Amino acid sequence: MLPAARHQAIVDAVQRERVVRVSDLAQQLGVSLMTVRRDIEQLEEGGKLERIHGGAKLPGDASAYEPGFEQKSTQLTAEKRAIAVEAAGLVQEGMAVGLSAGTTTWALAKELAGGPRITVVTNSVRIADLFHHAASSGSARYASTVILIGGERTPSDALVGPIATGALKQLHLDILFLGVHGMDAQAGFTTPNLLEAETDRAFVAAARRTVVLADHTKWGMLGISSIAALDDVDEVISDAGLGADARRILGETTKLRVVVPA
Repeated sequence: MLPAARHQAIVDAVQRERVVRVSDLAQQLGVSLMTVRRDIEQLEEGGKLERIHGGAKLPGDASAYEPGFEQKSTQLTAEKRAIAVEAAGLVQEGMAVGLSAGTTTWALAKELAGGPRITVVTNSVRIADLFHHAASSGSARYASTVILIGGERTPSDALVGPIATGALKQLHLDILFLGVHGMDAQAGFTTPNLLEAETDRAFVAAARRTVVLADHTKWGMLGISSIAALDDVDEVISDAGLGADARRILGETTKLRVVVPA
């Protein structure tokens, strides 16, 4: 592919996705990571995009951009399922389990919907619906109790805000599985939604144990608001695409589990 064609493909991807990863672009274009980085540098000089750690975004601040659930649910499905299977092994009968909103926690909900019998607390409309359909269709071996907290609905179908936060302050969870928009050595775990960050912080405060579920593309992504520092959570479950620097930093601050997609 000629440089001009590559540049146009990169610009199109940034305009479509708002934020793109160097590794994804290299795979899509069939070129090296170094080639993509040089292309991004040239495009930044021309004002077409802005470089970020590990990728590029639209010029200006895209840290508050929040993609919808449908868009995110079709990405990295094998990685998300592998993370979900690993996380499901941490759940035992009778637990009070928190599931924050997100496509990876939704993948975990699919693993848990058939049993064991647990109490699920979630701010995700999608996750609550999944458990409801599993119980009503008879596909669930055990019917779990599902508590859907209220609040204002976000583009990713999360319920957030003062009502959600107030409800979580009354609850106690054995384990929380937390989905995040980004992971960063300085900013920690972040989200593009200010109200969702507040609600997620209430989730963390309510839980004895917090496990972040995040595929490798979340490293280096930066949302506008921090949820927690890296060392504020107990574990992170990610996939084998996670880079060496990310593994080192996460391994030094929390327990890291890396899974290999099937």
